[in-house]
Amino acid sequence: MTEPLTKVDSAVQGLENKITSPAKEKRRASSYAEGVMNIEELKTNRTPIEVAIETQRTGWKINASSSTVEEKEILSKHLTEPPVKRIDLVTSLGMKITARSMKGVTIKDALDAIHKANKKRSDDELEKPYLEGFEWAANNPPAYMTKEEDIEKYKDEEWTVLHIRLQSTPTVSSSSGGGKKKKNKNKDDA
Repeated sequence: MTEPLTKVDSAVQGLENKITSPAKEKRRASSYAEGVMNIEELKTNRTPIEVAIETQRTGWKINASSSTVEEKEILSKHLTEPPVKRIDLVTSLGMKITARSMKGVTIKDALDAIHKANKKRSDDELEKPYLEGFEWAANNPPAYMTKEEDIEKYKDEEWTVLHIRLQSTPTVSSSSGGGKKKKNKNKDDA
């Protein structure tokens, strides 16, 4: 009792308890999915990225909703391995689209981001309207680059992006609708 408590002492004591509050840790954990990486960390650690091969057979038109993809089960798969919270998708014309998900960007997240950027474009505006797939360009520097410093600079710039590859015809034939119309015509004719 020789040293009386001061207001400063009690304020500091209370502050320590608030900093290590378990409630605050729980809030962070709810928005964090285990194993999901930050793309900048992958770049810093030079961790290679693999793109889901399922993106190459969607038959998806970029101005249509992701719900038009025939194989719905591929939509829930992660776009990259390791899964990332955010990734930039770049078109051949240089337009950058960002796909985000705190639980890891899925193929659906990427398709939705691309659709959002293209939904107002009509079919005749799109020279190549179908998704061919995505490419992680940092793994494949252009052949004309021969200097090691140029290649490293290119890899550094391209590490955090995927290039969107488009084509003029779908890779998967869309069977929904076409067969039903023929059957209906045949029933009407009979």
